[in-house]
Amino acid sequence: MIEMRYELAIERIENIKGENTVSEKYRDYFRTLADFALLVDKLKEKIENGEYYKFSIEELECWNTHLYDDVLGEHYKTSYANPAFATEKFGIEYGRLLSFLYTELRGVIPYAFEKKTEYLDILFELFIEVYNQFEEENEPEYEHVRQTIYWYASDYCDVFLADRIKEQIDPEDNFAADLIMNSDFNDVRYLYYYGEYVSENEKRTAMHLNELPLETIQKMADVYTEGYRIGFVNTGKNLSKKATVNIRYTLGFERVIRIAIENFRKMGLKPTIYRAGVSVLTKRQHLKIGYYGGIANKQYEYDHKDDQALILDRQFMERKLEVMRTTYEQYKDLARRHAGPACMETFGEEPFTPVSKSEAVKLNDKQKEISLEYDSKSSQIVNSYIPGDERSFTIVAYPVPEIGDQYEEIFDEIIKINTLDAKVYEKVQQTIIDALDQGTSVHILGNNGNHTDLRVQLYKLKDPKKETIFENCVADVNIPVGEVFTSPVLEGTNGVLHVSQVYLNELLYKDLEVTFSNGMVADYSCKNFEHELENKEYFLDNVLYRHPTLPLGEFAIGTNTTAYVATKKYNIADKMPILIAEKMGPHFAVGDTCYSWAEDIKVYNPNGKEIVARDNSVSIQRKEDVSAAYFHCHTDITIPYEELKSITVECADGKEIEIIRDGIFVLPGTEILNEPLKNSNK
Repeated sequence: MIEMRYELAIERIENIKGENTVSEKYRDYFRTLADFALLVDKLKEKIENGEYYKFSIEELECWNTHLYDDVLGEHYKTSYANPAFATEKFGIEYGRLLSFLYTELRGVIPYAFEKKTEYLDILFELFIEVYNQFEEENEPEYEHVRQTIYWYASDYCDVFLADRIKEQIDPEDNFAADLIMNSDFNDVRYLYYYGEYVSENEKRTAMHLNELPLETIQKMADVYTEGYRIGFVNTGKNLSKKATVNIRYTLGFERVIRIAIENFRKMGLKPTIYRAGVSVLTKRQHLKIGYYGGIANKQYEYDHKDDQALILDRQFMERKLEVMRTTYEQYKDLARRHAGPACMETFGEEPFTPVSKSEAVKLNDKQKEISLEYDSKSSQIVNSYIPGDERSFTIVAYPVPEIGDQYEEIFDEIIKINTLDAKVYEKVQQTIIDALDQGTSVHILGNNGNHTDLRVQLYKLKDPKKETIFENCVADVNIPVGEVFTSPVLEGTNGVLHVSQVYLNELLYKDLEVTFSNGMVADYSCKNFEHELENKEYFLDNVLYRHPTLPLGEFAIGTNTTAYVATKKYNIADKMPILIAEKMGPHFAVGDTCYSWAEDIKVYNPNGKEIVARDNSVSIQRKEDVSAAYFHCHTDITIPYEELKSITVECADGKEIEIIRDGIFVLPGTEILNEPLKNSNK
């Protein structure tokens, strides 16, 4: 039945190419989309008959470029996927709507590789339905066309969204895992079998890993999987009850991931490896959650991050929540045995500063409220089936070739950083914690143009012999080693956090300044755009995630001076991921605490003391109203050592204990952390 419907859709699309039944204004748009649909159909045929897998590397590169060509580089300026170009052609309403449709249809590329004919048919039938409306003598009513798209999204929630949930927890029929376990990595043609865009980064990464000795690949995999296992041990969670782990990574690292899969299997875990969302029904803004290849155009992704504004209302929100509940209930046994994500991230790409386009779709105030409500309710649903106090995660990151000419050397340096001796850091960090535990607050001052002046209030210990305020983080869930962190007391946490330049979720912020009042974000600004309103909207959308305010969920002191020196040596500070950057100075996270959904689980430092600062006055509200306790975000902002004047512990008796002065650790017992800094200056 599906195949028959699909063939009928293709037959109709073939006719569109030669028809003149829509006005000339829209004719090129529909013909362009028809050409794309027929290209994907041709691809589907070659995949299914096996011809695609016989192509040479050059032929595969040609196909890959052809599929993504219209959003690459300069081509994007005149692509209907570009809302600026589309609105120039069709006006603001139809420009946005048709640019959305064009983008949604571009998502069919991976469906051809996964042989999801039903998905292809749904999207192609949507295209035909919209085309038919434009065949009318008069231009169709905008709302009529928008409703067509709305009901596509609503009707097929129980296909796209339901399948997405199942992919996250069910290890069977795992497209990516099958490729990873069965590919010949010496033949990098395998990269083109995923249906993702393949850039030089993915190709060169795969080739570089092929050149590394097996013991190095094994070490990379072991650090990744052991960090995951230790995360369960350190938080007292029972990994033996779990059956699946979600592996997230970027193409090119398959040689490591294959060994990681074997490591996880020895722990009793099968992999679930799902693709980053490509539909308005499965993606979250421009963020990549899942596995993915190269990003063909980051501006394109950013332009369409709020496309749901075309369809989001309360009815649609309830529809999605209904599908979530039904699907999780159907697969509740699988969900309960899911252990959480293991993420292998990449960094080193050219820093991206987005252009905020007025033509791009944006959520209105009412939709922002609905979006926040959906985030809250959907998180509660997930937590009811995959309890936060029973799951964990791990994250590690490696560079891609785009980081520079010294890529191979930098890669080796990052392996070294990711495998630093945790025992050495554990001892030094405990010295820092012992000093912090004496305080009632910590005062952080900036230097060298940084005007940070922030006082963070600390939890009051009831039994210092058995309790501690800070966690001694030694490379389990967050790799590499190198930080101590706490959940600050919000009341009395006041002042200004400033950093000259920082990348948060791959977006650049210039002269970022955040003011806290009683631990809550009270004001914020940056210097990315000419107009202050644009700067505030940028922060509101991408750091506050549209919440009017967020609490200071974490205060930490990074101790990984080895990583800091490496960034200076190779001049890659602007390309380091927050995972490593947060270990290179004090950092402050706005959003939930590090213990969200698991505050009631007792956790201990290696010295046996219980870490008691797991809650704040916002998260504790979960006991009465869980929707008021969590924000479903956590964004770290780091002050680099060179912008730091001092970090001082303030004690109740007036005593002050300096931990860092002028970017150098001065607390007795921490001198070893300065050795990399001294060596770098020789």
